[in-house]
Formats: sequence, structure tokens, C-alpha cells
Amino acid sequence: MTDEAPHITVETTDVVVIGGGVAGMVAALECAKIGLRVTLLERRDALGGCVGRIELDGLTLDSGAESFATRGDTVAELVTSLKLDDEVVDPNRAGAWLVWGSAVNDALDAAPLPKTGVLGIPANPLGDDVRRIIGWSGAVRAYADRLMPIMRIGRAHSLGQLVRSRMGDAVLDKLVTPISAGVYSADPNLLDLDVVAPGLNEAMTRMGSLSGGVGQLVEQRKAGGAVRGLRGGMHTLVDALVRELARFDVTVLTDADATALERVGDAGWRVRATVPGVDPAGGEGLDADAAPSSPTPPAREELDLIAPEVVLAAPAHSSLRLLDEAVEGWESTADWPQAASVELVTLVLDAPALDAAPRGTGVLVAADTAGVAAKALTHSTAKWTWLAEQAAGRHVVRLSYGRAGQPNPLDGLTDEAVAALALADASRLLGVPLDASMLRASGRTEWRDAVSHAAIGQRDRVHALEEAIAAEPGIEVTGSWVAGTGLASVVPHAREAAARVRHRAVQRREQG
Repeated sequence: MTDEAPHITVETTDVVVIGGGVAGMVAALECAKIGLRVTLLERRDALGGCVGRIELDGLTLDSGAESFATRGDTVAELVTSLKLDDEVVDPNRAGAWLVWGSAVNDALDAAPLPKTGVLGIPANPLGDDVRRIIGWSGAVRAYADRLMPIMRIGRAHSLGQLVRSRMGDAVLDKLVTPISAGVYSADPNLLDLDVVAPGLNEAMTRMGSLSGGVGQLVEQRKAGGAVRGLRGGMHTLVDALVRELARFDVTVLTDADATALERVGDAGWRVRATVPGVDPAGGEGLDADAAPSSPTPPAREELDLIAPEVVLAAPAHSSLRLLDEAVEGWESTADWPQAASVELVTLVLDAPALDAAPRGTGVLVAADTAGVAAKALTHSTAKWTWLAEQAAGRHVVRLSYGRAGQPNPLDGLTDEAVAALALADASRLLGVPLDASMLRASGRTEWRDAVSHAAIGQRDRVHALEEAIAAEPGIEVTGSWVAGTGLASVVPHAREAAARVRHRAVQRREQG
């Protein structure tokens, strides 16, 4: 008996989008709006990427992004186009706290984060809210920034190095590092200042100090909140996008893993993917001869999609793997930054002591805090009024684990062990006794392929990639690893990529 070659189905389409996160969904939708036939491939079993959901104790909760930045208005425009305007809500303005402490058994120090700053860099180093965290000696050292000559030749590149040189270790370690870890999962020494704080280089040159530059940026901030959310959760944005994809006849294939990308002459590109198979009896992914109680592993089939246009919207290393063989002259990807391993743990609690929101809307954790594995905590029911109403007396907290360059402390732990650790961390961070009897439900969400666009050198790597791709007609790359962190960066970037696809498609139509 000889092995038969696997059956490969070949289909043609106008555009293949690889990756079903928000970037891929937006790009697919924009292409489909002008009548292009679009096929969207998503490796997971659901769309949304980092904007996901989790069901716990009868509540449907965000398992990833829970808000969007208001800068640029691009997300607001998308929300409007999806008819979600009436669902936009503001978070509680109480703000987050910072906790720190070096003694395992002692209560942690805690204080509200200063409100007049950028990425933790204070505009007023001697302010009471700053001194509460870094002390008088740290505040005086930070104020010395006002007395130092400012750099007028060249630019500052590393956020961490700039803060340390201008304001000292206390500001860096206790104010800037916790925010860098919470927002970018990265060491501030590795973050590109121009990416994470656009305009700060110029502002501090104009004002003559780092704190003065921060103050100018704070004054220029758009009136209103920096972030907003959606009633029901940000995952409702994904639901609305799914409906629009269906309305514009986008073919969506989930559990579809793109394994190869290659040029096929005048036809454009061939994307090979493995997809769920369907057996002759009509049972998807099941052995027709097996008993109902004994399902076999899902069958897989190979699908070749031939299209003149491909949009890579998958995470960094998945996209780079495909590009390595597809783009001529593209260098090895070995120098790209290591992906961060981030995990979110969500707890639903019966804990009346949390009714008073003892630590505002959440907590950031200083890196040297003893006895705590989490890097941040969000008290979701304190942050969002709509969620508190739905929870009906219960409390929802989310804890984040994993810092760039370090092993994730949850690796190898069972779900039960993770829930116990998260409960202990939440108790310590919120300053409220919490025990297992209060835990109604818990869930965990892993993100193992997060490459920060804000890493030093990443802009140059992305620029080199964009130049290589520009020489290969019919291919675009989008997503947070090239666009930047958050929907406010991802959405416009995906639209721009789709606009180039649409332009080329219109040109092909006009030519023939």
C-alpha cells in the first residue's frame, strides 16, 4: 500500500488576508467595500486577536484590550461606521495606583499615580503626589533636571536612559518602569523615545528641561479622556466587524493556518493553508466510522489560494516566517526582538470590601515589589460603570503577568495554581484580604507572540521590511508589530495598507 499525495484544493480570489485580528478584519473590510473578493485566514478558532472575550460566572468579559486611545479619532470613526456610537463610554476618572515594597510580609506602600505626567515622567517633580512615591531625595534629584543644560545636538533615543540621566533612578524605577511594563511589557531602557512619547524630544529642547517638555505635552493634550471604551466590552467591536465582513461577502476561514507564501508569476501569490476537513458523511473534522463518543482528531486539508494581493496581518513571527521565503533579498529575521510572553488572569469575586475601590481603577507594580508576581492589575468593575451594573455586586479584576526578557511566572502552572497565585497577588495589591471562598470564577488568556513596535531599532527594522516589500508588488504588512501599540495605531495603518491594495486593484481593472 502506498501513501497518496494529500489532496490540495485550489481557489482564486482577489485578496488574501492572513490574520484575523482587528488589523486583518479592518483591511479585509476596506478591500471588500469596493467589490474585491476577499478571503480571511485566522489561525485561531475565533476572530479578534488581542480584542477577545471570556465567559466567566455568566459574564461576558474582555480577555484582551478593554479600551481604545482617543488620539487621532480613527477608532472613533470606525466605531461610528459600525453604528456603535451610542455604546461609547468613559472610564472612571479615579485613575490607577502604584504599589511598591521590599518586605515580603509587610503591607505594600501604595499611592495614586501622579496625573500630570507622560509615561510616569513628572511635569512637577516636587509635587506632593510625586514626593509621596519617590520621597524628598528622589524629588530633589528629579528637580535637578531643571538646572541642567538641555541637549541641543542630536536626539535622545532610549526612554530609560533619558529619564535616568535627567531625573535619576527613583523616577525611572518607581514611576516610569511600572508604566513601561504595564503598557509595553518592556524595559524602558529598550523603548524608543520618539515612538512612545512623540514630540518630547522637541518639547524638552524648547522648554530647556525634561520636566518642562513633559509639562508642554500635558498642556497640549486633547480635552477629555485619553481612553474610552464600549458598553458591553471592546469585544463587541469584533462582533460588529464580523457582521460587516459577512455583509460584504468576505470568506472567513478560522482554524486556518497559513504555512507558505510564494509568488506564482503573473497570477500574483499562492498562499498555502491547512484548514479543517469535512468527511464524506458530513461531519466536520470527525471520523465517519467512529462512534459519537469517540471523536478522532479533526481532519485537515490543504488549501491553495491564488490572488494578486496578500495582506499579512498575523503576529510578528508568523508573518516573518512567511516573508522569509517569499520576499527576494529579505535578510534573516534573527535580529528581530524577542516576543514577550504575556498572560492575563481574570477573577470574578464576591468581596464586599472592594466596593469602595480601595486602589482606584487598578494598580501598577514597581519591578522590585516583593511577594507579587503580577506586573499590573485592573479593577474592571471599578473602572467601568456598565460592568459594575452587570456584575450585580460581584467584582472583576484582571492581572497581567510577563515582562519582556524574563520567563513568565505562570509558565508550567495549572489553572488552579494560577488562580490561587492571582488571588494572592490581588489581595496584596488591593490591600484587602481575599481568600478562595470569595472566588466565583477565573480564566486565563495567553499572548505569546507580542513584539513591541516601540523597541529601539524596531522602526529601522520595519522601514527595511517596508522597503523590501515595496519592491514586491501585491503584498502588504500590517498589525501592531509594524503599526504600533493599540487600536489607535493599528486601525489607521490597516486602512492605509488596504488603500494601497484597492489602488492597485482599480489600476488592474482599468488596464484590462
